Amino acid sequence: MAQIPNLDNAPLNLKSIREKSQRELVNLLKDIRGTKCLVIDPKLSGSVSLIIQTSTLKELGLELRHLSAEPVQTECTKVVYLVRSQLSFMKHIASHIQNDISKAIQRDYYVYFVPRRSVACEKILEQEKVHNLVTVKEFPLYMVPLDEDVISFELDLSEKDCLVDGDVSSLWHVAKAIHELEFSFGVIPKVRAKGKGSVRVADILNRMQVEEPVNTNDVGRPEVDTLILLDREVDMVTPMCTQLTYEGLLNEFLHISNGAVEVDSSVMGSQQEGKKMKVPLNSSDKLFKETRDLNFEVVVQVLRQKATTMKEDYTEINSTQTVSELKDFVKKLNSLPEMTRHIHLAQHLTTFTSKQSFLSQLDMEQTLVEAESYDICFEYIEEMIHKQEPLTKVLRLLVLFSVTNSGLPKKQFDYIRTELLHSYGFEHVVVLNNLEKAGLLKKQEFKSNWQTVKRTLKLIVEDTDTSRPDDIAYVYSGYAPLSIRLVQQAIHSGWRPIEDILKLLPGPHLETKRSGFPSSPSVDSLHGASNGVADGRRSVVLVVFIGGVTFAEISALRFLASKEGMAYDLIIATTKIVNGATLIETFMDKQG
Repeated sequence: MAQIPNLDNAPLNLKSIREKSQRELVNLLKDIRGTKCLVIDPKLSGSVSLIIQTSTLKELGLELRHLSAEPVQTECTKVVYLVRSQLSFMKHIASHIQNDISKAIQRDYYVYFVPRRSVACEKILEQEKVHNLVTVKEFPLYMVPLDEDVISFELDLSEKDCLVDGDVSSLWHVAKAIHELEFSFGVIPKVRAKGKGSVRVADILNRMQVEEPVNTNDVGRPEVDTLILLDREVDMVTPMCTQLTYEGLLNEFLHISNGAVEVDSSVMGSQQEGKKMKVPLNSSDKLFKETRDLNFEVVVQVLRQKATTMKEDYTEINSTQTVSELKDFVKKLNSLPEMTRHIHLAQHLTTFTSKQSFLSQLDMEQTLVEAESYDICFEYIEEMIHKQEPLTKVLRLLVLFSVTNSGLPKKQFDYIRTELLHSYGFEHVVVLNNLEKAGLLKKQEFKSNWQTVKRTLKLIVEDTDTSRPDDIAYVYSGYAPLSIRLVQQAIHSGWRPIEDILKLLPGPHLETKRSGFPSSPSVDSLHGASNGVADGRRSVVLVVFIGGVTFAEISALRFLASKEGMAYDLIIATTKIVNGATLIETFMDKQG
């Protein structure tokens, strides 16, 4: 099955976005004559694999390599580097060129920065005295469609960059990507933004429209009716909770990267011990599309039911008489590889979800979200530290504690900090400082308003029926993600009725009509807008998460879009896909 997702049923023509990126990449490579070796930074190669098949690149006569400190082994006369603007990569490139010079190897070197060149990076090439030997250009890849309704801006460190380092360049990148979408689908008339970063993106977007306007006559009526921008910082509770959808749990335990998980082949029933296997996960897989957004306990029941039905069909084949009956049976057999794949994956997941430690952690998360007994939670975290549980796991729960409680009481904060450093090593003072600077793990200065937010937005839903859900809370078995409640409110009645609650959450907010569009009362709620574009499709709401979104939140948004009476399709765009662990890791000063 292709790793590149099928985008035929996307609410917007995302295929055209992908094809544009494909053409640009192929053209820039074709423009370089002669035998070429394409050296890609490893993280970027995952993004590139979602827009173009490796086989297509090889058909262009390329040798493919991953960028590392080791010199490039190739006979090619042209070396093309495709890299993100990261300083360490410049050191690698410079050492490669210097190595060639020392061996009297003559080549032409090209560095394509993705998505744009950086002065700091070029400075390093100059310092290393290789800049004059390199042709520097850009490959403007600002976004990658991950699936029919999900776009990634591929900005791994945006949350830490903004909250800790004060580097807001990722916000320009987000605005640029949205503006690129506007060139294809029209200027988005209505904007809602919550959080410092989001309000800033809205402002940059307006300036871009002034400096490089989208001609409304060229694109016709806008296909996207409203843009909702949300900072991750506005809701740090949700990603710190364990996701309980099928796709969410796959990401929690197996880490989905570029639309696939890598597992030992033994997990998938293969006899080859120690061999790794890549399993693609996107909507091209019909069974995955059907089950990805379900609560995991329901997925197990669905797979069991499907397996039972198939077994019954198999026993009935002996009595099958007609060719059409045989044809129907063979059609069902075609879905057998998908069935087998997901039975293996689900079985593997249950080895994690059936552990007592997993269930205890869910209990603690629930206690913290419901803001009940903090003492029990504190003791539990203390015990985790003494047992030397993985640091990311401990910090994830501590951040949840801090965010729902407006920080830790000073005595507890100092005590737990000391315990962490004694237990895990003093080098981890960096991550603790980063989390404190970001406001995620801090001393309590005032009473928490989490209870008010939780109560007003009905974030806790008792007796959630995960098999027949009627609320987004099913994705966390009873907790409705705060972020998605805000989107829900924006779609149904606007943010004005919850103005007081928005003021309790981090950062400013705005609701605005872009200039050039007639003002109408429908800015208050999306229901007032005329829905549907020229060809009868529904209008689209673009929901952008700055700092990352979880798969469970994506599932909750899909649930909203599927509800009866919903007048809009939803497209989700994000700086990256995250979970609690990966978010914590970005604060650990690791560069990838």
